This record gives sequence, structure tokens and C-alpha cells, in this order.
Amino acid sequence: MKYYMSTTFMGSFDDAVNKVTEELKKYGFGVLTEIDVKKTFKEKLDVDFKKYKILGACNPANAHKALLAEDKIGAMLPCNVIVEEHEDGVVEVFAVDPMASMQAVENDELEPIAIHIRDQLGKVIRDV
Repeated sequence: MKYYMSTTFMGSFDDAVNKVTEELKKYGFGVLTEIDVKKTFKEKLDVDFKKYKILGACNPANAHKALLAEDKIGAMLPCNVIVEEHEDGVVEVFAVDPMASMQAVENDELEPIAIHIRDQLGKVIRDV
């Protein structure tokens, strides 16, 4: 099973970050964390790296359902959505597939929640 969903974005890196954030909002997700990997690697390691942002997205209603079903599922939250600019200038947007994450958890109550979240994130990726 592929552990992520992806698409390419026709536009700039910054436009992709903004578009992803807008699309996430349409499905009740907010961006709780934003990690600028390029900046962090430069500051902490003095290493140059490509543009790469990790957006920690959370839909509170989905998170609440998941935590009620499995209190340790918080270790897998939030859902990460990544915007990456490749060397050739192509911008890729990808997100974790919650179904792949849930394979490690033995709790049947989580499956419909993970399917719902996968469908929502899939629409975000599709519409970017």
C-alpha cells in the first residue's frame, strides 16, 4: 500500500502552500504547525536544502472521533501535508494516507474514520 497521495502544482511554491491551506479549510482542517525544513536545516545544520514545508493539518471533529476510539492515536496526529519544490522547479504536494497509518493500529473503530479522512485529504490533493 502506498503511504501517501500526491499531485503536482502548476504554480510557485508559495502559491502551493497558500492553495493547500485554503483547500484544507474547505474540509474543516486547520494548519496547526508549519515546519520550514529548508530554513531549519540552514539554521541548525548550515545545510542548503530545497523548499520543503510540512503542514500539520488537523480537523478537530475527526481528531475527536479518532481519540475517542483510540486514545493513543494522538501519536499519529496531525495529518501531514507536504509542499516540496524539486530541483527542476516542479512543485509537488503530498499527504499521508491515513489508511496506511492505521494498519499499525488494531482497532476496527478507526477504519471508517481513517477512510473519511483519506477521502477528505484526497479531495484536497485533487483540488490543489
